[in-house]
Amino acid sequence: MSGHTTLAPASTAAKRKEARTVILSSYLGSTIEFYDFLLYATAAAVAFPKVFFTGTDEWVGVVAAYATFAAGYVARPLGGVIFGHFGDKVGRKGMLIISMAMMGIASTLIGLIPGAGVIGPWGAVILVLLRVCQGIAVGGEWGGAALMALEHADPKRRGFAASFVNAGAPTGAVLGTVVMGIFSALPQDAFLAWGWRVPFLLSFVLLLVGMFVRLRVSESPIFAEAVAKEDAQGTKRKIPLLDVLRRPKALIMIMFAGAAGFGLQVVLPTFSVTYAVSKGAPQQGVLYAFAGASAISIIFVLLGGRLSDRLGRRPVMIAGLALFIAYLFPMFGMLGSGNTGLVFVAFTVALILHSCLYGPLAAFVSEQFGTTSRYTGAAVGYQLATLIGAGFTPGIIAGLYKDSGQSIFPVVMFLSVMALVSIVFIALTRESKNNDLTTVR
Repeated sequence: MSGHTTLAPASTAAKRKEARTVILSSYLGSTIEFYDFLLYATAAAVAFPKVFFTGTDEWVGVVAAYATFAAGYVARPLGGVIFGHFGDKVGRKGMLIISMAMMGIASTLIGLIPGAGVIGPWGAVILVLLRVCQGIAVGGEWGGAALMALEHADPKRRGFAASFVNAGAPTGAVLGTVVMGIFSALPQDAFLAWGWRVPFLLSFVLLLVGMFVRLRVSESPIFAEAVAKEDAQGTKRKIPLLDVLRRPKALIMIMFAGAAGFGLQVVLPTFSVTYAVSKGAPQQGVLYAFAGASAISIIFVLLGGRLSDRLGRRPVMIAGLALFIAYLFPMFGMLGSGNTGLVFVAFTVALILHSCLYGPLAAFVSEQFGTTSRYTGAAVGYQLATLIGAGFTPGIIAGLYKDSGQSIFPVVMFLSVMALVSIVFIALTRESKNNDLTTVR
């Protein structure tokens, strides 16, 4: 009897320790992946138009740079399909190791691409190809990291556990923006010649750190149990993508429910940075303002996930979107003030409101699918949402701004409509916080 009472608590303690390790690994992995992925967004705003698209009108170069940025979002669903398939067939852990290696190598190589003055348009071509590799990698990373955190967590704290994966995005944004901000203090010629490259080359160092942590975690227990059950019953394993597509409703709902969150998120480090600088705010000050706001938002992403464990995913997400719509005009008013302090306030409030949506989103998406197709369903649904919400948004709103004589009104209208569409689809989706993850549908 005494042996039994000591073993049970030890087992529970071991599970909790393993869950904490997995959540830390998912957070660090997501941070590194989004450092690389969102660093490109900052570079597209402050360096790429002048390095790879020289000889064009300033805003034409910005639109062209944002078009290469979109290539990564186009590739993300492909990454979700590829890594999701093998993640549901072979396991979550192995796919996460491969996705991290792919992202780190692609990002390092971006820092080595010669500019247009050396190889002409081929620099932009290589940039797009490496951006596609980044997109495939992050498309596989997010789903695996979210599922590892979710499937190791206490069922009553799934939203909080999975929110650590999404908290990696603002953390990565902080790292990338701070590093790029440091080098943007160089004289303009030096920054464009080599300064912007250093943050990309540092990706290789982060890759080594991430690999060390990721290799130490165990496979998802829910996934291992589901596979063992199917093997014991002699059930033939289904093709995960076909299993998801047989019930496309969940995929469609997730795609449109999450789209606005990514659209609003990507507007901040791209168009908003360019807009604030064009209105007289110092470039380095704007980058640091965004970095500071992103750092503050990390805790609010986690709070958003925790709040969704209590109130439900849907009400927290809808509230965040509704408040963001009301905030758009004041936000751009502060961004256009030319005052770095007001720019910081604009970014901070925007990211706090966005956290209400972004914190619960990882759990909301992942809980819609059964165990043996969850990686594929969550990854593809999430990445399709990023594609339609974020992939082309910077280019579209930059075009609207330019074609309207630099009026912010069409930009606000576009973002508001996008947010309203997502509110409708979130409201139409069933609440998922009490779903049984062990059910294989």
